[in-house]
Amino acid sequence: MIEATLALLFGLLIGSFLNVCIHRWPRGRSVVRPRSHCVRCRKPIAWCDNIPVLSYALLRGRCRSCGKHISIRYPAVELITGILWFYFVWKLGPVVEAAKLCVFSAITVALIFSDLEKRILPDELTLGGALIGLAFAPFASLHDESSMGLLWLFGIESGGRMLGLLQAAIGAALPALFLWGGGWLYLKLRHREGLGFGDVKLMVMVGAFLGLQSALGTLLTGSILGSVVSLLYIWIAKKDASTYQLPFGTFLGVAALAVAIWDLPVPVR
Repeated sequence: MIEATLALLFGLLIGSFLNVCIHRWPRGRSVVRPRSHCVRCRKPIAWCDNIPVLSYALLRGRCRSCGKHISIRYPAVELITGILWFYFVWKLGPVVEAAKLCVFSAITVALIFSDLEKRILPDELTLGGALIGLAFAPFASLHDESSMGLLWLFGIESGGRMLGLLQAAIGAALPALFLWGGGWLYLKLRHREGLGFGDVKLMVMVGAFLGLQSALGTLLTGSILGSVVSLLYIWIAKKDASTYQLPFGTFLGVAALAVAIWDLPVPVR
């Protein structure tokens, strides 16, 4: 519980930084400079007004300088990230697998809100995240029976850290290829793009962290969730279905987090 509580606190801090990434990377801005400031009046935010969740509550969701409303996204990202980090460390303990899922959840939360707000999935999170997932692979086993079956089918024998890396590479490649193929087929049949390449890169990242089986589960769950929610939204808001831009990456991200929690490995203690 002590380790999980520390993970919660650190997750809140990471969530605060993710808010900077969500706002700046889709706009092509640096996350280093300038320092945190109000997006309305541009006044720098004092350290005491930048405490995750607490400052938002004390300020009642308004900037101290200009009094303008601050998006609820800020405390939401901090809370979600903190809770996920608490959960993974609480269930698995202070092990490499928990650290991998904490990093994965932070990247995914940032992608969910970035796509929801700007319909952009920054390469810093998708491709950068994929590299981080591959870096974790040799040290955090995947227990992925689907990729194991593929390796056996092609007569590839491997073990140890190389096996983990191969499983992550297969997970990164195949689901993304399936998604890209679906987008290409849609383009040929409907003569207009129905899928952004950012979604494909997001699946590369998911597969690198979770492996083939979980990535395919993410793709299926995200597709169903996105279809149902978007159809309901189009119907309720009376949007034009032919022009509505679905934040598919948001639904894939939510599905990926759900699958990661559902397929949580059994801790070895």
